[in-house]
Amino acid sequence: MDQNKTNKNEKKTEAQSHPFISKLSYFLSKSFYIKNDTSPKKVERTHHWFNVLCLTGVDYFSTLAYQPGIALMAVAVLAPFATLLLVLLTLFGAVPTYIEVAKRSYTGQGSIAMLENLLGGWSGKFVVLALIAFAVTDFFITMTLSASDAASHIIENPLINVYLGHSTLNISICLIILLGIVFFIGFKEAINVAIASTIPFLILTLIVVVKSTYVIYQDPYLIYEWISNPIFKVDWLGLFCISALAFPKLALGLSGFETGVAVMPLIHNGKGPEAVQRPPLKRIEGTRKLLLCSAIIMSVYLIASSVVTSILLKQSQVMDGAEASGRALSYLAHKHIGSVFGTVYDISTIIILWFAGASAMAGLLNVIPRYLPRFGMAPRWVEMRRPLVVLITLISLIILIIFNANVNAQAGAYATGVLALILSASVAVALSIRKDSILLKNFKIRIKSYYFWLVSAVFAFTLIDNVSSRPDGMIIAFVFFIAILFASAISRWRRAFELRVESHKFINDESIALWSTITNKKVNLVPISSGDKTWFKRKEEKIKKHYKCTEPLAFLSVTLRDDRSEFVAPLFIKVAKMDDNSSNYFIEVSGAVAIPNTVAYISEQIDPIAIYLGLARKNAMEQAIFYVLFGEGEIGIITYKVLVQYWESTEEDDIRPVIFLMSE
Repeated sequence: MDQNKTNKNEKKTEAQSHPFISKLSYFLSKSFYIKNDTSPKKVERTHHWFNVLCLTGVDYFSTLAYQPGIALMAVAVLAPFATLLLVLLTLFGAVPTYIEVAKRSYTGQGSIAMLENLLGGWSGKFVVLALIAFAVTDFFITMTLSASDAASHIIENPLINVYLGHSTLNISICLIILLGIVFFIGFKEAINVAIASTIPFLILTLIVVVKSTYVIYQDPYLIYEWISNPIFKVDWLGLFCISALAFPKLALGLSGFETGVAVMPLIHNGKGPEAVQRPPLKRIEGTRKLLLCSAIIMSVYLIASSVVTSILLKQSQVMDGAEASGRALSYLAHKHIGSVFGTVYDISTIIILWFAGASAMAGLLNVIPRYLPRFGMAPRWVEMRRPLVVLITLISLIILIIFNANVNAQAGAYATGVLALILSASVAVALSIRKDSILLKNFKIRIKSYYFWLVSAVFAFTLIDNVSSRPDGMIIAFVFFIAILFASAISRWRRAFELRVESHKFINDESIALWSTITNKKVNLVPISSGDKTWFKRKEEKIKKHYKCTEPLAFLSVTLRDDRSEFVAPLFIKVAKMDDNSSNYFIEVSGAVAIPNTVAYISEQIDPIAIYLGLARKNAMEQAIFYVLFGEGEIGIITYKVLVQYWESTEEDDIRPVIFLMSE
């Protein structure tokens, strides 16, 4: 029997009730993702996997707006070869990794939740916080880079810039502020907007690539000029090595896979009984098709766009401030198809880039409230949408100003965030498969884990190479990590005196029956650490000797869970009559994260006549540290503090128990 006592002043936050969060934010970013499934009970409408693919596409496919130019700027004429390596890593590294993540995290929680489950205790918390820092970096740079690239399309378009000006930074700031305003107000329907922005963009991009290919076909000298570059005199092994060393700069083309897992709850899982089966096999299969299909589509576009841009454009044309900087395909559209089509393509590109920023904002609105408050590492107000939107918008503006809205300058930071998340996913998969091989004693499964360790090594090399050449992303992630740690330490201490209990369950029917006999001013609560029958008798005699106590005593023993880094946890309660022919009771509680908070919670549940709390009389500072880290410490004083804080937060006018502090 599940007995949940709701905090009497608890209010439903805007983030939980707002339609945007329930539509886009919940599904698009649910990969960051609490260990226990606390998803809304409301059943959301599901869709065919191909429709859901568009939600992945707003993040994944939108990189085509700037990826070809960045590739050309990074490796010049070798862009197609480096892109080919990126495609191989996508198809044989990222796709298999996230297919495994989908199998093991089919509620859309993603790889960070997998690592949280695999790595327990404070070490696991620090790993998760570090990954959250990289995820936050990824989301923030997605917003700022998308706004910057949208601005570059605006200022270079002769039909649009006359109305919006020529300042990339000013336009980018306006786009970010507009994004913040929209989220502050809220809007609905993610899937329809995603389809309306993704499919036209892909069709128009295909037209640009086909037209550019036709231009090359009409002038074969362009190919001859391309292959005449001196670098092609190097043998194939040399070209491979040069491309392998350069392709980490193209790693931002790997974005979108974590989102591919996040959107799993939107995918059909069949009808009838199979719709609720666990694991949801059809949903997992649909996600596998989604990941593979999106990767194949993107791979074709990446290779085709890198070939036409490297043949038709020079490296100098995509450098910072040049005519095709941040908009290589758009430049080709204007040059070879015309200004009208180019303007239509620019508008489509701006829309998908803006919506990619919206998906990133939705991710931030989920990753922060979904992890940090649950860890006790953020104040409650971060669960509210509007204050968080304002904070995110301000931070985005700061990042935008630091990078001066330069697309190429932000590429390294973006790639760092993307690679860190994919690396965490591959490591999580390798650890999970290794764990399965040990449990099943299956050598074939262990070989599979070796494959994913190899994939992890490749992603690790890519991340290290990217960070060594462009440390911006690591610096931003480190700043976020330090800020999160600092804020977490303060928040954990300030919130330490909450009840910190998620729910409670009775372990047998006898406990349920006895529980009703001790509630509502029928017993006195006596928390204890340990003891035998003789000790209980002496404790009872001591209480009745010094205090006027004629009612039965309920002795309370609390057992802490192994992982005390959790901020809240469910309790398991056993109630029994003392077997000494007395009217006293014995309450055993297990699964607690902190003894004082659990004592306070049980007190609020049974509403005793009085509470007799013992004082340990030890060093106060030492006891405080033990309490914050391990849930122990000076039980009496801290229990009193927890109860007083809880009473101050409630509006009840009931008769509260008398508290006696006893020297042990």
